[in-house]
Amino acid sequence: MSDSPAILDPVVFEELATRDGHLIGIATLNAPKALNALSLEMIDLLYPKLLEWQANSSVVAVWLQGSGDKAFCAGGDIVQLYNSMVEHGEQQNPYAEKFFTDEYRLDHLIHTYSKPFILWGNGIVMGGGLGLMAGASHRVVTESSRIAMPEISIGLYPDVGGSFFLNRMPGRTGLFLGLTGASINAADALFVGLGDRFVTHDRREAVIDALLSVSWADNATHIVNSVLRQHERASLGQLPESEVRKHFDLIQQLTDGDDVAAIVDNITSCHTDDKWLSRAIGSLAVGSPTAMHLIVRQLKATKQMSLAEVFRAELDLSVQAACKGEFAEGIRALLIDKDRQPKWHGGTLAAVEAEWIDSFFVSPWSGEHPLADLK
Repeated sequence: MSDSPAILDPVVFEELATRDGHLIGIATLNAPKALNALSLEMIDLLYPKLLEWQANSSVVAVWLQGSGDKAFCAGGDIVQLYNSMVEHGEQQNPYAEKFFTDEYRLDHLIHTYSKPFILWGNGIVMGGGLGLMAGASHRVVTESSRIAMPEISIGLYPDVGGSFFLNRMPGRTGLFLGLTGASINAADALFVGLGDRFVTHDRREAVIDALLSVSWADNATHIVNSVLRQHERASLGQLPESEVRKHFDLIQQLTDGDDVAAIVDNITSCHTDDKWLSRAIGSLAVGSPTAMHLIVRQLKATKQMSLAEVFRAELDLSVQAACKGEFAEGIRALLIDKDRQPKWHGGTLAAVEAEWIDSFFVSPWSGEHPLADLK
């Protein structure tokens, strides 16, 4: 017998039979030690399986979850991305192009899925994990949900559809969350439209059992709503207070600026004893000045775009970011060398050249766009 650790399947797929002979497809991201970080292998396993389940008339609903109790998915596997950026530098990066193209195609499929898509958003849900969660038809958050788009800390911007869902949050809360990378809880997710139901994590198996025991002869969406509603009612006593709702008026004031410099100055000049706000302000203060420009410009540029147009625009921006160095430097400082001393381009917001930011928004493709077929 070998003493080497068993190699885990990156995604575990199951088909559970319901009482009346239908099936529920269960997909589990299976890298618990890495907090289920989303790898290209996971993406390329999920996409065809979801298509298969969508086409199978016996499958009445799909359930996506993460292995373990700590995280649904803590983000994309950016270490592999970092290695590809180091290898290719400012040249074309085939790995980055494939990763972002396949990831956004998967996210778009979830947004447009034709059957109830239940996502169990327990624990950490960040970056690429939020891309999977945002498009699900039934997004369940729990007492331990910690949701964020912290790309400001690694020289990127909230992608994976962030340009779409941040723009649709109440007021300018999406802009604030994008700029600060602030972590939000289950009540925040319900308030800003990233969650649909609050159910405590200890009820997960009971929810699945209930879905398996009901008759699926009626409207499938109504069936899922009914089951989740019942368990939510029994869970609401553990719902935390929403920080975003509590600070909504202040967030509106802080994000009321005519340009990125005014908005950033408003936020970083705010003095408060509130721990949640202080952490958000602190993250922005040490974040990438380039990312600050990208976030404000991208949200403005995509405000009236369709979902498919957003993913095409994000692919352009992300592939360019993979060639510019700022993204790689952010990952190096946070996750590779872990010195937390990134050498950001320009050093300050004012020193970032307009031409530099413009170069991020030039499409890398002169021919047909890789996501041209998204509807």
